[in-house]
Amino acid sequence: MKSNYAFIFARGGSKGIINKNIKLFNNKPLIYYSISLANKIKEIKKVFVSSDSKKILKIAKKYGAYTILRPKNISKDNSSEVDAWKHAVRYLKNKGEDFDNFISLPCTSPLRAEIDIKLAIKKIKKKNDFVLGISKSNMSPNFNLVKVIKKKLSLLEPKKFSVNRQVAKKIFNITTVVYACNSKFILKLKKSYWEGNVKFIEIPKIRSIDIDDIVDFKVAEIIMKNKIYS
Repeated sequence: MKSNYAFIFARGGSKGIINKNIKLFNNKPLIYYSISLANKIKEIKKVFVSSDSKKILKIAKKYGAYTILRPKNISKDNSSEVDAWKHAVRYLKNKGEDFDNFISLPCTSPLRAEIDIKLAIKKIKKKNDFVLGISKSNMSPNFNLVKVIKKKLSLLEPKKFSVNRQVAKKIFNITTVVYACNSKFILKLKKSYWEGNVKFIEIPKIRSIDIDDIVDFKVAEIIMKNKIYS
C-alpha cells in the first residue's frame, strides 16, 4: 500500500482576516478541522503543518500534527505555494521520511469531507498526475462576467455572449478542498501544478467554500453549525 502524507500550509501573515488560520471557528482554531479530518482517514499515515509562525505550530502540535518550521522568505504575501510545497517535501526527505503521495489540505476549506480526500488519493495513478477539487460555478465568461474599462462595463467575452444562462458553457471553480499528487512530482515542479496531468474530483458547492474574507468565514461557520454540508 502506498503511503500518503497530509500537509497543511498555514503561514502567520494572513491579511484578509488577521490570524485566519488559528481564528476560532465554531470554538476551535480553523486549522483544527484540517488536522482532525486528516488524522481520521486511515489512508493517511502522517499529518504535517508547515508554518513560519511558532504560535501556529504550537497549536498544530496540540491537535496531533507534526510540524515543519517554514523559512520567512517563502512565507510572504507574494510567495509561491509551490516553494512551500517543495520545502516541506525536501525537509522530510532530508529527515529520512520516505513517502509516496503528497496531500495538501488548506485550512480555508473546513467543510471538506472524508470522501473528498479519499477520492483524490484514488485518482493518483501515475507519477505526473495532479488531482484537485472543482465545483460548479454560477459565473460564466459568456454570460455574467464583465470587466470595467474607463469606468464602463464591457463583456468579458463579447463574441461568445449568451443571453440565456442555461445554454452558456458550464464553468467550474477550482476549490481549496484538496490537492494530491506523487511526492516526486512536487520536486519536479517549476511554477505550477499545470505542468502535470491535472485530474479532478467534483465537490458539492456547499462543501467547497474557500474562506477568503470574514463573510466566507461566517457563512461557513453557519453551515457547519447547522450540519448542512454533508
